[in-house]
Amino acid sequence: MKNTPQRIVAHFDLDSFFVSVEILNNPSLKGKPVFVGGSDRGVVAACSYEARKFGIHSGMPSRQAMQLCPQAIAIKGTRGEYSRFSRWVTQIVAAKAPLFEKASIDEFYLDLTGMEKFFNPLQWTIDLRQEIMDETKLPISFGLSSNKMMAKIATNQAKPNGYLQIPFGKEKEFLAPLAVDKIPGVGEHTHAVLKSMGIFTIGDVSTKTPAALEERLGKWGVDLWQKSFGIHTSEVVQYHEAKSISSENTFDENKTDLVFLMSELVRLTEKIAFELRQDGKVAGCVAVKIRYPDFETTSRQTTISFTCADDEIIPVVKDLFNKLYKKGKPIRLLGVRLSELTQDAVQTNLFSDTERKSDLYKAIDEVKNRFGKMKIKRASSN
Repeated sequence: MKNTPQRIVAHFDLDSFFVSVEILNNPSLKGKPVFVGGSDRGVVAACSYEARKFGIHSGMPSRQAMQLCPQAIAIKGTRGEYSRFSRWVTQIVAAKAPLFEKASIDEFYLDLTGMEKFFNPLQWTIDLRQEIMDETKLPISFGLSSNKMMAKIATNQAKPNGYLQIPFGKEKEFLAPLAVDKIPGVGEHTHAVLKSMGIFTIGDVSTKTPAALEERLGKWGVDLWQKSFGIHTSEVVQYHEAKSISSENTFDENKTDLVFLMSELVRLTEKIAFELRQDGKVAGCVAVKIRYPDFETTSRQTTISFTCADDEIIPVVKDLFNKLYKKGKPIRLLGVRLSELTQDAVQTNLFSDTERKSDLYKAIDEVKNRFGKMKIKRASSN
């Protein structure tokens, strides 16, 4: 079976990104069992390789992590620093790569197809990795192969802080001895089903028929069978800095009542934060716009840690307004804008006790979707 068409795809992963950033800011943490997610009720967002030796892993309750390794160092994390480093790496990649996709805050796919006519793609990728490490001091691993899935698996095999190329035509041979849960998307349930079928390696999957796998796993079974041969057709999606999302209101009468203006800021922020979550995105920049009766228009913005949570954006909006507003002057129009949008929502919801916050917003948004956006809102927006 041929894996066509032939492409050249690199996958970059910033190793233990959150922990690595913390170590850069506090070198005394280097070589120690460290995990990010310091709250007793929180979960482990990331952990050092030293912590992994004790069985600690991402998604584990922080309390359980401390039981496994009492000497572990738990840190809450500095979210603003993660955003800064992620943007830094993105800028370096964007300046060099002809086509790249930012899959998450610490993960990138690069399509290098066609570059082989002019450069050695492996050496080019090695050089880019070295440039990122020299500038940011972050460890980074990469895999190079014929599609996104193969490149990602290669990256995982190259960790920590290494690189690996899987030549075109060698995909099945490389995959065969690996455990079946090395295939992205094979979770605990699927893994258990596969083991009950006598499937333990990726090579075992390829010996089954698509029909047999579909019978137990549905359409995912056929997809899994194709992946066991190294076939994956998902393309690298060109990364674009997403457009902003905004909302503004021109008042029927000019307003000076600060209580009203603050409630309007809250309402506008709630509205666009809801739309942001519906798109599965987070924002890294907030702006407030004010227009006075003489049509003088001013705005002010600031960068923030990537988020889609109302309660994190609203205080920033209020602070911007207070710095921008000419006290006592009537306002004709008020607006709020979120920009630097990206789909890094998973990472931003892993710190301290934000798992509960994420569930709360999901419940709120479900009510809004069923009964209307205005059926549930903050008291301060009334």
